[in-house]
Amino acid sequence: MPSGRLNLPESEDAAAVAAVQAALAEHGGWYRPGEFPSDGTLVDLADPARATIVRDGDWIEFGYDDEGDPKWSNQTTAFYVAIAPFVRSGTVQIEGEDGARWSYTYANGQITQQGWNGWDGSIEPFGEYVDHP
Repeated sequence: MPSGRLNLPESEDAAAVAAVQAALAEHGGWYRPGEFPSDGTLVDLADPARATIVRDGDWIEFGYDDEGDPKWSNQTTAFYVAIAPFVRSGTVQIEGEDGARWSYTYANGQITQQGWNGWDGSIEPFGEYVDHP
């Protein structure tokens, strides 16, 4: 269950979408690019983020809607890593269905994970990809 707010300028939305789509395709799974609108925004990519996303100017706000009982996956982690270069600041907190809690803090295009990812037990999000989203 994600929650939080990130400063990701609206002018960077298209570039962030392209990075997310590439990352999702790289990690395989249920995401299908053809099901995404060609002029889509990060708000439209809320499902891969396992969140609801609302844009408020240069901020994107994360919430949670349990419709369909969404599950975390490598693609979900890939979403949060892929947006890092476009985020100026902010934090997204995650609470897993088992009560595990971790967060992603963004600053100047970098992502840092606090806590253990309750899905895969990692202590950093795709360590090998953090510098190369």
